[in-house]
Amino acid sequence: MTQAPPARYLMRAKDLVDARYSEPITVDDLAAAAGLSRAHFSRVFTKTFGESPRAYLQTRRLERAASLLRHTDRSVADICVMVGLQSVGSFTTSFARVYGLPPAAYRASMPPAAVHARIPSCILRRDTRPRADSRVVNTAHGEKTGPPGRP
Repeated sequence: MTQAPPARYLMRAKDLVDARYSEPITVDDLAAAAGLSRAHFSRVFTKTFGESPRAYLQTRRLERAASLLRHTDRSVADICVMVGLQSVGSFTTSFARVYGLPPAAYRASMPPAAVHARIPSCILRRDTRPRADSRVVNTAHGEKTGPPGRP
């Protein structure tokens, strides 16, 4: 027997978390987005998604923090605030519980962020373009001439 897809009102709440995880979202905000009472919303959300609304929000925040640790050189404190958390200590504890390492150690176990840095295509083309011979061809005689003192 297949399970029915989540109701649209639950998806509105889930989408709100996904889009605004860095903001101070409460379960009351999510329940309001779903148009349900807090208690009913929490029960239905947990039954449908397998984790409470608070746990889902925390999971999204920690996933985003892990991505930022892998792909940027931002400090752990900056990342903590960027994902909507206030306490670096609580963030470190929660992150280590989920990922097995504190944030700084997790970052150290990954390739440096520079590996993931995107280089604009115009710069890439400029820096990988074959260099033209700097000497000028004298078309009258087919000779290459360069600066004085060079053949």
